[in-house]
Amino acid sequence: MDDPELEEIRRKRMAELQQQMGGGRSQGDEDERKARQEEMKNSILSQVLNQSARARLNSIALVKPEKAQMVEGILLQMAQTGQIQSKLGEEELIGLLERVSQQTQKKTTVKFDRRRIDSDDDDDDF
Repeated sequence: MDDPELEEIRRKRMAELQQQMGGGRSQGDEDERKARQEEMKNSILSQVLNQSARARLNSIALVKPEKAQMVEGILLQMAQTGQIQSKLGEEELIGLLERVSQQTQKKTTVKFDRRRIDSDDDDDDF
């Protein structure tokens, strides 16, 4: 009854199950780490922005999440380097948003490629 092939299959399956269980734990650790980072980010933003500026940033995050993430990153960096001495108001946040918009403004160009039709004057007999 102890077939070597069957034993090998059991051993591989057991290794897969153990790897999956280990992967689940590391995923939980990853989720916990992300939650802690998000909590720390929100804490710093609450210390740096007043209530109206925080509300504006949250409303921007609903419409343009990538822009809000960029502004949050800039604010966090400014707070960590000591560039922000007091709470920023809505006007200062608007100024920061305008600077980010100018830096990330995409310039679109339209190029017309007119197709040249080889027209012969001899083909007028439609």
